[in-house]
Amino acid sequence: MKIWLSAFRLRTLPLALASIGMGSFMALSSGYFDWTIFIFCAMTTIFLQILSNLANDYGDTVNGADSEVREGPQRSVQSGVISIMAMKKAIVIFILLSLLSGISLLYFSFGLDMKVFAFFLLLGVLAILAAIAYTAGRRPYGYMGLGDLSVLIFFGAVGVLGTYYLYTQSFSTSLLLPALSCGLFSVAVLNVNNIRDIESDKKAGKYSIPVRIGRKAAVNYHIFLLVGGMLAASGYVALNFQSWYQFLFLLVTPLLIINIKAVRSKGEARALDPYLKQMAISTLIFVLLFGIGHIL
Repeated sequence: MKIWLSAFRLRTLPLALASIGMGSFMALSSGYFDWTIFIFCAMTTIFLQILSNLANDYGDTVNGADSEVREGPQRSVQSGVISIMAMKKAIVIFILLSLLSGISLLYFSFGLDMKVFAFFLLLGVLAILAAIAYTAGRRPYGYMGLGDLSVLIFFGAVGVLGTYYLYTQSFSTSLLLPALSCGLFSVAVLNVNNIRDIESDKKAGKYSIPVRIGRKAAVNYHIFLLVGGMLAASGYVALNFQSWYQFLFLLVTPLLIINIKAVRSKGEARALDPYLKQMAISTLIFVLLFGIGHIL
């Protein structure tokens, strides 16, 4: 059980909950909320995140990114504690769990409205395919440097706006700004991971953004992501100002500064690794503060 829990990478789950948390808070601030929808939304998101982590463990081992030269945490398949066959079975199980949970979520949200049901089911299938194809398959898009774009889309617009629609059956274009914040912070988590793995990724032919632009530029890119996320959130508040409580999210700033300093100064992979979890938790704290500020 400990081996599988390690393979699930539980430290990434706060990030998975951030986008659906933002969508739920925004729906609540508009007068809409349903615990059943929230629970199934959280379950589906967690299943998808674990699926992505398992597929990443499998794909990076098969494609060579996880090897003896990698300095980050040891992966389950690469180390041999989980066999390739067992990992494949686990991936299938979490595909089925994601589908079952997602279909239940759509039923509780839309009933038998088949047009909307079919559209969101398609989004769910695309999310499953994106989770698998990031590092697994013949041409994993993560090896081409497209992981950042995928994270921005699915942890940003799809996660936040999709969750909001599940409650309200409506869209608000102004929510693109908090969705952008979630997306940029989520990309920042991936960027910490990719900066940590620059050397091993180079040897494996995994051309992430930091591999393509170099460590110094990747640090500046990291600063851009965090500053951009805060500016997007501030822009939303400025356009929809009702109370000073809406600026509660600014309390997360010291945590972001700590993360920036670590990315700039921690040259060794092992020293930088804890700040991946720190960035994921900071993102969730940002969402909680932003949401609370909008419902007070």
